[in-house]
Amino acid sequence: MVRIRSPRISEQLGSLGEFIASQRRTAQLSLRQLAEQTGISNPYLSQIERGLRKPSAEVLLQLSKALRISAETLYVRAGILDPDDHPGTPVEMAVLADMAITERQKRVLVDVYTSFVKENEKAATNGKLDNDQAKPN
Repeated sequence: MVRIRSPRISEQLGSLGEFIASQRRTAQLSLRQLAEQTGISNPYLSQIERGLRKPSAEVLLQLSKALRISAETLYVRAGILDPDDHPGTPVEMAVLADMAITERQKRVLVDVYTSFVKENEKAATNGKLDNDQAKPN
């Protein structure tokens, strides 16, 4: 069951807006371009970025698609989802925070990392270890 948070609205909105603006700049999109891609009006998007408006989950979903970031990330930042229910690992957080790579590159790295983690968990559950793990150093 997902817990819904009741955030301190002004802090949450400012942080969310700053994050969206940062992601937009990283993606090298103008405010107008992002508005066109999402179907959100330019003035409304500007108000979201300045922390003046609280976007709906649907608007956040549209933004996540255009910015190529997970909707959950925006939902957590907006206070819709509890971060304890959707924790990011230190590796994921570091990759997502890195400004030297594109959003697409970030997503690919996180996907590869996640697949390795799942593969290792599955192997551990099945009692199977690959050669690197089976041999002591």
